[in-house]
Amino acid sequence: MIIGDRIRFRGLERADIPSFVRWLNDPEVQAGVMQHTPISQASEENWFEGMIKRPLDEQVMGIEIKQPASEGSEAEWRLVGSLAFNEIDWRNRAAEFGILIGDKSCWNQGYGTEAVRLMVKHGFETLNLNRIFLQVYASNPRAIRAYEKAGFIHEGRKRQAEFRNGRYIDVLLMSILRDEI
Repeated sequence: MIIGDRIRFRGLERADIPSFVRWLNDPEVQAGVMQHTPISQASEENWFEGMIKRPLDEQVMGIEIKQPASEGSEAEWRLVGSLAFNEIDWRNRAAEFGILIGDKSCWNQGYGTEAVRLMVKHGFETLNLNRIFLQVYASNPRAIRAYEKAGFIHEGRKRQAEFRNGRYIDVLLMSILRDEI
């Protein structure tokens, strides 16, 4: 488990699949990710089966937030999203990063920024990566802000690279290097 101040990362479980189906079928959530068609429980189950066959360092992790303890009970953790490094290039020590905060009640509370920072730390200090990069829609200012706060630098723009909701949008390329933190 990877633990931060208000969040932690853990392996995904089959029991998490319904949350992802609900999140990824929400148009507001879907607007920020590469998913653009409705998904079924069955298709998400197939995705899960493929994901758990990936190398351990590339498996998707769940993001949980700490819920305050109620009287007479301990604090509990609640799944709010996921993140992962994809296609790690071990020779060049680089990986693409992706994140989803699917639980909209957690938007604009700093959880995304904390998760990005914690994952960058994991990438550099545990996996010994040198470069972490990502792609983000120019129409997703909340994500762009979180990446910038975590130290990511803009390095390019793919103009009108994605067709969404009847219009083309730009895709921004961002990265962070080990010696920049």
